[in-house]
Amino acid sequence: MAARPQTTRKGSVCGKTPPATLADFQQQIEALYGSRDRERGLATTFMWFVEEVGELSRALRRSDRENLEEEFADVLAWLVTLASMAGIDMARAANKYLHGCPRCHATPCRCPASRSASPRSSS
Repeated sequence: MAARPQTTRKGSVCGKTPPATLADFQQQIEALYGSRDRERGLATTFMWFVEEVGELSRALRRSDRENLEEEFADVLAWLVTLASMAGIDMARAANKYLHGCPRCHATPCRCPASRSASPRSSS
């Protein structure tokens, strides 16, 4: 039987915070910013999301490793904000990919590579 990791009072393992689940992250972002986001509205919030995607794009182009984690987190935060505003549970939505590619059902995807159709765009 493996030894259980030593935890601190805040639930971290060996001084590190455990990774958040997608559902927990969405709930935390809703608690932090939900009221403000609803006041701003979906269209304006979407514009903020797109701006964050642009910042991520710049960090990727520049290979700015120091900034990438921050920008990925920001994009994810704005994405779950939009989902919350639209009444979408992101953990449930992510289940679309739980059993492989939504189109060919394989892991890894075996769909033919094509610029015209992405397996991610199928229902």
